[in-house]
Amino acid sequence: MNILLTGAFGNVGLSTLKELINRGHDVRIFEIKNSRNKTLAKKFRNKIEIIWGDLRNFEEVEVAIKERDTVIHVAAIIPPLADHNPKLAEAVNVGGTLNIIKAIEKQPQKPRLIFTSSIAIYGDRRKNPLINPSDHPNPNEDDEYAKQKLKCEALIKKSKLDWAIFRLTYIVSPNKLQMDPIMFEMPLETSIEICDTKDVGLALANAVESNEIWGKTLHIAGGEKCRTTYADYLDKMLELFGIGKGALPAEAFNEKEFHCGFMATEKSQELLYYQRHTIDDYYREVKKKVAFMRIFTITFRPIVRKYLLNKSPYYKSYLAKTKIQA
Repeated sequence: MNILLTGAFGNVGLSTLKELINRGHDVRIFEIKNSRNKTLAKKFRNKIEIIWGDLRNFEEVEVAIKERDTVIHVAAIIPPLADHNPKLAEAVNVGGTLNIIKAIEKQPQKPRLIFTSSIAIYGDRRKNPLINPSDHPNPNEDDEYAKQKLKCEALIKKSKLDWAIFRLTYIVSPNKLQMDPIMFEMPLETSIEICDTKDVGLALANAVESNEIWGKTLHIAGGEKCRTTYADYLDKMLELFGIGKGALPAEAFNEKEFHCGFMATEKSQELLYYQRHTIDDYYREVKKKVAFMRIFTITFRPIVRKYLLNKSPYYKSYLAKTKIQA
């Protein structure tokens, strides 16, 4: 099958790309040209067709979509960049999706569209953590990324295309373990359900070959064996890194609205049969990945802890208030 994959060199994109190649599909990717992506492209030389371009440029998008059977649209500006530069995110996420829709509609043989949305569209679910695909989206007021994903979904549903929308949960990868300040934005009591990036790639690859997904909005998440709370997840990860369980105080974390929760995935699992990894599998992968780093972290644990806490605006605010009260 002739497939166009956008965002192929991102976390989910790479997993999807590898699955598609393994199945012998004719894969064309559409990616932004930068030094990181050029380096990654060398690994797939002679295996894929690469079109460098920008989703904001309709002419470049139109060239990429020609003679494709299916478009898997994964590319997006995600947080924290989406929070720091919402205008850029809107132009790429919403404007880029609109360009894809228009380009598909111009084709004599219109390819089908698979679009990856986000659990973020449901907003804060601490009081009611189990999310069904039929639940009404309710993005948090300040979550521009979630609102953009909802706009994209609306544009797709109003189009005349054959489409499928996959709302993704919190996607994890042992190759993406950077501790970004966004880690402090999620309240500790939040319920989370992870999904291994390899399982997401499998779901998307299976979707290409399915006749049952079209016109459906499905959840993609890891299943019951991938569920935990953010507090427990964070403790386990900090322990694996050698920083220590309970190393970061509750005062370092946001207490206001965020998102995540448990996602009902019975239908997506029935159609796509992709849930292969549990959260314990992921912990084992992380343990192997950070084995050498852990020695360094344990040695310099107080410094590492102080470095992490310095990234938390909530902890800084807490210290400032404590100082004033003293």
